[in-house]
Formats: sequence, structure tokens, C-alpha cells
Amino acid sequence: MTRTAQTYAYLRPSAVRSTAEGRSLGLETSGGSTPAGQEAHPRFFRGFLTHPQAAAAGLLCVADVAAARYYQPLPPFSLDPVVTGNGDRLRFESFSGCCGVYARLDMLGDALDGDDIGHGTTNVDVNIPLRDALTRVGATDPLRLEVGPDELTVTTFDGPVVEKKVPLPGRWLRGFAETQVVASGFDLRAELPAAEAVRFLRSLPRPGARRGASRGARWVVPAGRSLRATTRPVPGAVCLPGPERLTVLTRVLRHATGLRIHGPAVTAGSGPVAGAWEIGLPGMRLTLTLSPDAARGFSGEGGVLDALASDESAEDADLVSVLLAWDPAVDIAGLATQSGLTPQRVRAALTRLGTAGRIGYDTAEAAYFHRELPYDTGRAERDNPRLRAARALVEAGAVRLDGESATVTVDDHIHRVRSAEGRLTCTCRWWAEYRGGRGPCKHALAVRIVRRTATSRTATSRTAAPRTADTAQDPAITPNGATR
Repeated sequence: MTRTAQTYAYLRPSAVRSTAEGRSLGLETSGGSTPAGQEAHPRFFRGFLTHPQAAAAGLLCVADVAAARYYQPLPPFSLDPVVTGNGDRLRFESFSGCCGVYARLDMLGDALDGDDIGHGTTNVDVNIPLRDALTRVGATDPLRLEVGPDELTVTTFDGPVVEKKVPLPGRWLRGFAETQVVASGFDLRAELPAAEAVRFLRSLPRPGARRGASRGARWVVPAGRSLRATTRPVPGAVCLPGPERLTVLTRVLRHATGLRIHGPAVTAGSGPVAGAWEIGLPGMRLTLTLSPDAARGFSGEGGVLDALASDESAEDADLVSVLLAWDPAVDIAGLATQSGLTPQRVRAALTRLGTAGRIGYDTAEAAYFHRELPYDTGRAERDNPRLRAARALVEAGAVRLDGESATVTVDDHIHRVRSAEGRLTCTCRWWAEYRGGRGPCKHALAVRIVRRTATSRTATSRTAAPRTADTAQDPAITPNGATR
């Protein structure tokens, strides 16, 4: 597994401190992006939390996910959560070490009382003393929130006094990219009031002695204001893959105002699918997005591969990227008008920007949002194993087109790729196992690359200005008709 070292540099540890104005939760920031460019320690907010205990519990949930591995526990590492200021809210995001759970806490305007909310993305320091202090925040204790150091702190400190170096797996970044593609296909499937939500979540199994072992997928169907278990997927059912992964929500249940579940449509015979479980909190939303199985991380879902393989989407992404403005909800129709692209091409461009960490997806609002992950997010494209393998097949001349079909030769094996119902099928083992459920195989991806290249060349040749017969035959005649 490809790894690099991610270094966080903070001016001081994040902490809950006592001040003349009362207690203050200071979240220290590392390097990140803002509308003004890269900043070493950006500042996004200073004011009060209107529901401090609920906010503290939500932040702890995000930190819990960042430190968790729900499958095959290995030596622990924790990547500090990412915070994005979108002008009207703060978003705190994290991903589990196993790449199977994505967490996001949205602090909306009603949760924050203070200065204007800034724009940009950075990491925030979460340490053990801070976690201990957050567990002791009372329901009525006034609590000031500061995201980023003040000017005095920046000028007083000579350099970072807190530095963390943690491994950054390539598949972790790919998981961030894949999650926004998967979530964009979700719809609201069920909604529970607070009491029913708490009852249901408390009934879920807890991780046993074999921590991280998958208990498989469960299925539930909406039944009035609650959920009823079912033994198999049926129309309208909701998948709960690896239910023990939702136990992290126990921290916030006392503050829950309701539960909303988002996911794709399922039919009889459907396999396990991903889903988003959104807990409402006072002025906030906490969302956990679960992969289809505890043993299956988001990094291998393959939803971004088509966009990455398209040169057109690369050019469109460059155009769309200059139009993004840290908006809390990206207006696709507005981007289409500004860019001159179709809404479909704008969506493909956003998918590609998502692989660079520049786009997330909010299932609650069914909208993309702009952020800039503070990592070398280009690795999500460069290090994608299927994309690299497909391009290698193209470069080796292994693809031969034959109408609607194609053959791909790999060593002494020949794979047949066919077009069926708008997608490509293949005779390889990957297709036989996943049936397209985890994106195209490397052979189908290679065929798409070759077809798109051929189509692009044909279009270019058709639009090239043809020479007249006289011009072509008489070299003494210039293109504008004048004689030499």
C-alpha cells in the first residue's frame, strides 16, 4: 500500500482554556487553502457555541472515526480532522483508517454566534487532553469557539511547537474521492423522530472481543415512524452494512433531534450497498457514510474512474475550478451557464475535482460543496491502480476495437469486452465477481480510453478546414488565393 508521511504543524495544542470571558475551545489549524491562497495557520471563526455540549459530542464523534479501524486492526494512526469554512457554516470531516467510514459534522449558522465565518480548508489539532476536556463540557456551560490562532499568537510564536507526522495511505485519499461519487447517488429513504432514532441505534450490536470483525449487512424497512428488520433486500429497504460501525453515534444520542437515512434504491436480490446515516443535532448535522461492508473500503469502489479516464472532463474541470467560490452548495445550473457546459459535463467535472479533494457531497442538501483538502490529493489519480493498469494496456496496444465489442490481450489471455445496456461487460474475473458494482475493470476502462481517443480524433479531422482541389494541386497558390 502506497504511503507518504503527512506532517501537521501547529503553533500550540488545541485545548479548552479558561479566559476572562469564560471557557474557550481553541482549535489550532495547520497549513491550508483560503481565497487568499495558502496560509500556514488560517483563522475561520471566533464566537460562541449555542449548544456547547452537543457540539463537543459531535466533534468527539468525528475524532473517534479518525482514530478507528473497523476492519483488521493494525497499529493505530489518526489523521487530524479537516475543517472547511463555507461562509455560513463550519464542516468537520474525517475518514476511518480502514477507509470504510466517512464522518462529517456540519455546524450551521444556528450553532454559531460570533464573527463572520471564513472560507477555506485546513486540519485542526485533536489531542488526548482536548478529547478529555470535551467530555467534561456541560450542557449550560458558556463555551467560546476559536478556529485558528489570533494575530497575537501568530506573531508571538516563533514557529510550530506541535508537529505530528503520520502515515498517509494512498487508499485513504482515494476513499475521500470515491465517497462523494457514491453519496451523489443517494436519496432520502427513511426518517425517524428522536425517540425512535435513539431506540433503534441503541439496539444495534456493539463491537465484540474481535474488534473490527464484520457482522455483515442488515436490512431494515420503514414502518410508520420506526424501522422494521427484514431478512432480505426488498423494494424500499435500507441497507445497514456492518451495523457495529454506528455505535460511535452513542456519544450524541442524548442531543439527537431525529435520524435521516440516505441510500440508493434497492430491489429484490440486491447486494449490500453504502448508505449515509444523518443524526440531527441542535443547529448541527452529524453524518456517517458507511461502505457496503466493514471489510470493503471506499477506495476500491471505482466510481471516479470514468471521469479520470476522460480528457474532456480534465479540460472541463480546469474551467469549472476557477468558478468555484467556497460555496456551501454548488449550483450546477449556475456553473453550466457560466462555463457554457451542459449540466452533465459540469457533474463529470465536479467528479474529477472530487478526486483532487476539491469537492464534497452533502446528502442532507443533495448538493456538492467546495473545499480543498490539505493533502497531496493529486495522488488519488496518479496512484489509482486500475487506472494505471488500463493506461498501460492502451500504451502496449493491447486493445483492438471491433464495432460494439473489443478484445484486450493480456499476456496469453484474451478478454472480450462488450457493450450492454449502456455499460461495458467483460469476461475477466473482476467482472464475474462484482458485475460492475465496483466500477469498470481495467480492460473495460482501457476500451473506453481507446474509444474516446478515436472519437476525439474523428471529430478533429471533421472540423479541420479542407483545402480546395486547386490549392492542393498548385503549390504556387497560397491559402488565401494569392499567387506567389
